[in-house]
Amino acid sequence: MKKHLGTFAKVSIFFGVGIIMLYLVYQRQNIAFQADCFTKGTPVSECSLISKIIDDISNANYFWVIITMILFMMTNVIRALRWKMMFVALGYKPKFINLFGTIMINYLANLGVPRSGEVIRAGLISKYEDIPVEKALGTIFTDRIFDVLMLAIVIGLAMLVGGSDFLAYLDQNINLGAKLEGIMRNPILLTAVLLGLLAIVYFAYAKRERLKSSVIGKKIYGLIAGFSDGVQSVKDVTSVPLFIFYTVSIWVLYYFMSYLAFYSFFPTSHLGPTEGLVVFVFGSLGILIPTPGGMGSYHYLVGEALAMYGVNGSDAFSFANIVFFSIQIFINIIFGILSLIILPIINKEE
Repeated sequence: MKKHLGTFAKVSIFFGVGIIMLYLVYQRQNIAFQADCFTKGTPVSECSLISKIIDDISNANYFWVIITMILFMMTNVIRALRWKMMFVALGYKPKFINLFGTIMINYLANLGVPRSGEVIRAGLISKYEDIPVEKALGTIFTDRIFDVLMLAIVIGLAMLVGGSDFLAYLDQNINLGAKLEGIMRNPILLTAVLLGLLAIVYFAYAKRERLKSSVIGKKIYGLIAGFSDGVQSVKDVTSVPLFIFYTVSIWVLYYFMSYLAFYSFFPTSHLGPTEGLVVFVFGSLGILIPTPGGMGSYHYLVGEALAMYGVNGSDAFSFANIVFFSIQIFINIIFGILSLIILPIINKEE
């Protein structure tokens, strides 16, 4: 009972944060929308942002929405194939359906409690394929490392081709140089952190034999060894070029999802490949923020990116909702639930 209450509390908190962020973004856009209506002399009764969003979603070009959904599913197929390469390197041969299904369940779980999906994904693949869970976690960790590397590359490309507006936005809103300088100006804090880390490392090294021989130590070292095997699996894959091809393909398809989605909504249909790259970067950063599926944070950052290219706030909000609900809500919920139903049946029969 306590476990269920704890899970419910976590889900409620994260959903609450997401809903609050989404509401704040909505309120911000609604104020601007009402001001625009007043300027144009539009009656208050005909000036509802909610009604506009519903109309925009209803009138979207669903040919392009479906194309983005197909591209998203392709990324998950490729992600499953890449994940299988790591398991094969460890001596396991998991079934594709289990790999793909657990990935979809991963996304579904993240809509409830952000970042919980990775742990659930490891547990399920361990259960269905008899793979040590720590090794599964290691492969997932490696999977995420490559995602972070690709995101860093994409951000670099966006900075190169995004133009002065993008660089000006980064300088005004992020200003990493100033933040780093602020940390460096506090030598006491910096020294304390470094000394603390050195003390932990020294203690662990000096007491390594005693730690290894203890019951807890053996278990921890066993988990670390398994996790390390999973992380290192990438160096033993059958084809490094194919692994790299899968990795790049996932992110190229992510980019085209963002760019082609422009054509689903008239106010964004004039935007080009460069704008698509910048919006893709902002949207990716929004999804990284720990809210359910990037709820609220995705809408806000996509709106910020589109504002740089002259798309007004209410239209940007509608566009973000078209993409968010088609991918994060519709696809992930439908296929996540289907996977939860199908995988136990398939694996029970076998």
